[in-house]
Amino acid sequence: MNLYFLIAAVLSAAAGLLHLACIVIGASWYRLFGAGEEMALLAEQGSLIPTVITLFIALILFTWSAYALSAAGLIRRLPLMRIALILIAAIYLLRGIGGLFFITKSGENTPEFMLWSSLICIIFGLFYVVGLRQKWSQL
Repeated sequence: MNLYFLIAAVLSAAAGLLHLACIVIGASWYRLFGAGEEMALLAEQGSLIPTVITLFIALILFTWSAYALSAAGLIRRLPLMRIALILIAAIYLLRGIGGLFFITKSGENTPEFMLWSSLICIIFGLFYVVGLRQKWSQL
């Protein structure tokens, strides 16, 4: 079992659960987690748009968690393991590093949100990178 991929799986799943909580709790959590005022207003108005978008993001995060669990050796091997894990790590890192460049130009998001969400993405990505480095030959 690979501890880095296990942690990556837990982190991605936790992010997925927080997205589902936004759907359940509603506009206040869309605001809290930086989805923007437009998404919060749509949620308040009963629009399905925030729910569909948020469910899609949660599905992606749960899929990423499953790939990390597979790489950790806790569930069966998933297809295209290496390429999927490389892409997951790259997306997390690009979002994290890229977000740092947009702290002062973040539109609806506050600079604080952009900073902490970028740092979180970098941390998540690094767990995938270290896991990849440790398990590369076995993937």
